[in-house]
Amino acid sequence: MSDAPLGSKANPSQFDCLPDLADDEPYFVIRAHDPLSNALVELHAYIGAGQAGAAHNKLAEIMALTSERPPRPSGSPKYRETFAISGSMERWRRDNA
Repeated sequence: MSDAPLGSKANPSQFDCLPDLADDEPYFVIRAHDPLSNALVELHAYIGAGQAGAAHNKLAEIMALTSERPPRPSGSPKYRETFAISGSMERWRRDNA
């Protein structure tokens, strides 16, 4: 048993997908240092589990957290790249279905 936290590089989750990624499959990593990381992962889990009420509450929590600091400018390269990755994911799923 590892002392490393679950989901880390040293102690991957049972469902860790990185080893299974196709060479051309786009992915996006949310790291723990991001202040929204745990809330975003919980939101994903609630949506996947069909728990609409819990997802709605978690999204409201995320929105409250983001209102406390100024947003990244829409011209930010990181902001634009995030949307480009999202588009790549959509195209990859379509082309590899």
